[in-house]
Amino acid sequence: MPLHPYQNNAQKAIFPLHLNAKTLLRIFMHITGYVLVLGAVTFWGCHPTLKKAARHPGEALTRVKFFYPHFQDDMNFDSLISAINKNIEYLKRLPLERPFRYGPDTFTCREVLESQKAFRRLLEQEPDIARLNRIIQENYYIYRAAGRAGNNKVLFTGYFEPVFEARLTPDETFQYPIYGKPDDLVYIDLSLFGARFQGQRLMARMEGDTVRPYYSRSQIDHDRVLEGRDLELAWLKDPVDVAFLQIQGSGRLRLADGGILSVGYAASNGHPYRSIGRYMIKNGLMDRETMSMQAIRQYLRNHPEQRNEILNHNPSYVFFRVLENGPLGNIGVPLTPGRSIALDAALFPKGALAFISCVKPALDPEGEITRWEPFSRLVINQDTGGAIKGAGRADLFWGNGPEAEMAAGHLKHEGELFILIRKP
Repeated sequence: MPLHPYQNNAQKAIFPLHLNAKTLLRIFMHITGYVLVLGAVTFWGCHPTLKKAARHPGEALTRVKFFYPHFQDDMNFDSLISAINKNIEYLKRLPLERPFRYGPDTFTCREVLESQKAFRRLLEQEPDIARLNRIIQENYYIYRAAGRAGNNKVLFTGYFEPVFEARLTPDETFQYPIYGKPDDLVYIDLSLFGARFQGQRLMARMEGDTVRPYYSRSQIDHDRVLEGRDLELAWLKDPVDVAFLQIQGSGRLRLADGGILSVGYAASNGHPYRSIGRYMIKNGLMDRETMSMQAIRQYLRNHPEQRNEILNHNPSYVFFRVLENGPLGNIGVPLTPGRSIALDAALFPKGALAFISCVKPALDPEGEITRWEPFSRLVINQDTGGAIKGAGRADLFWGNGPEAEMAAGHLKHEGELFILIRKP
């Protein structure tokens, strides 16, 4: 098995190259006894491959005790301070004793709030990287995300705030509506019916005395079951625009008079999210290597006869609301480009301070990707998404504009995710 990624340099510096793991264990057993050998196996030994994906918060994060990541940040701290300020507003709305689960540990909202206030004070002092790392290692617990089953890595993708041409009334060009939340959409919290349903919920509708699944994408877009209920917020000129707006969860609509209408996530129909990209790869319509948001759009533009079949493969449907300040994440605060991430809300603590390392695209003057460069930065968990499930998935918010669209559309790379909180 490979060594821990932060282990290589330290091991080479301390031990001669000819000493293998068995030799080291014999030395430690001779010097310190069996108990310390168990610690040595954990410290220097191989990390076991995960047999299954993390299913609850206690499995999603593991506290780091050795080989901390190097906290290098590729952005200006002003943007991080801004994101933390928004986060603090979210935390202030909650009961101070509300628990937050950080892997095996539980902290109160009060402790999370004080932790982030302390980190903000640290950033305001403009520490150099050495001091920043020293203070984090001395004063903060660091948790590593379990990652995907089998390799302990996190798959990073990106999202952005798209801009689409739209109208407030339909015409021959703008025929495809986006809807507000229907009044017959019912939220059912299954955890109220027993501990075995913890974390489970249903989005449904009532048909007489019977609970039914809410309408699917095909029923809404093709059968027009919501038509005539005055739910339309705006009309777009392409059903692919509607689908991509739903995937991103928020966007800006440019109206005929030049005005901008910001819309964001209000609810979903409760159907499972199914990736149309994965569907296209499975059916030989696209190659995995060339798959991107831009490539999907181009394919659907060139093959309109397949458009409905491909889009309806994803039965999940998002309803919107008009935003005054957006886009908003799932904790109800505006997202900060480059600093806000989306994680599985069932596994990771909302509003948590995090640290990521992955790669980002370098663009040429024409806006095309020329290479991928390593980067790392501090971020905050302020959102979630239908496709962001498990301890091995993360979505980075890039903002808006062509560069954000290019980065978000092509990012699908592995990296690492850590969560931080100040020690009590």
